[in-house]
Amino acid sequence: QVQLVESGGGLVQAGSSLRLSCAASGRTFSSYGMGWFRQAPGKEREFVAAISWRGGNIWYADSVKGRFTVSRDNAKNTIYLQMNSLKPEDPAVYYCAASSKSTYASNRYNLYDYWGQGTQVTVSS
Repeated sequence: QVQLVESGGGLVQAGSSLRLSCAASGRTFSSYGMGWFRQAPGKEREFVAAISWRGGNIWYADSVKGRFTVSRDNAKNTIYLQMNSLKPEDPAVYYCAASSKSTYASNRYNLYDYWGQGTQVTVSS
């Protein structure tokens, strides 16, 4: 069983940066593929970024490529999402997710079986 707790969301101006963190409990965290997803009001949850168990394989959605960076620290059971150059289209609830089914980075929603409660990111223009 893995529990995930996101933090770091908030209200920022367009062009600013935020760093989200996701702290995980569980001894097997380091063997899980991890991902970030987001969901804006009235929209479906969408993939943002994913990272493999050792961090060697990383995948980004086209909409955030070049602006967001995902990383993980297995010693701290934590993954991060550094978000730079935030745009008015980035506001959403951001969720981290863990996959016990795959150690690789994946954008497939159904591969993730553990989810955090989400953290709100708001961008003012």
